[in-house]
Amino acid sequence: MNQPIRQLSQDSAVFSISDLAREFDITTRTIRFYEDKGLLSPQRSGQKRIYNRSDRTRLKLVLRGKRLGFALADIRRMIELYDEPGGEAKQLTLMLGQLNSNRQLLLMQREDLELQLKEFDDIELRCQKRLKQLSNDA
Repeated sequence: MNQPIRQLSQDSAVFSISDLAREFDITTRTIRFYEDKGLLSPQRSGQKRIYNRSDRTRLKLVLRGKRLGFALADIRRMIELYDEPGGEAKQLTLMLGQLNSNRQLLLMQREDLELQLKEFDDIELRCQKRLKQLSNDA
């Protein structure tokens, strides 16, 4: 992990867009995209973006949400909920609903894949039997 570009105080490290891109192994373009979607809002110093620990945490949550298959709108809503009164409970409830929906989708996809793999096995077996017949006939 790279060091922050500077320290304001013990608890308020700041990071450049390059720092975050390297740390999370993503492109700066990806970070700017998340910024355009309202998921990140760094401070600015001229043209330079300055990210704080909160921005870094939000980016980490966005990336985790994407890995779990959440839509960016749902990720933004979960992040926004945290700052509302009772937000953590609302955030967790929303997350549980999303996890359940995504799990159901993955289970259906797994079932479809298993059926497709079985069909491949059946076709492969028929092809092998036919090739054996053809070689015996020759």
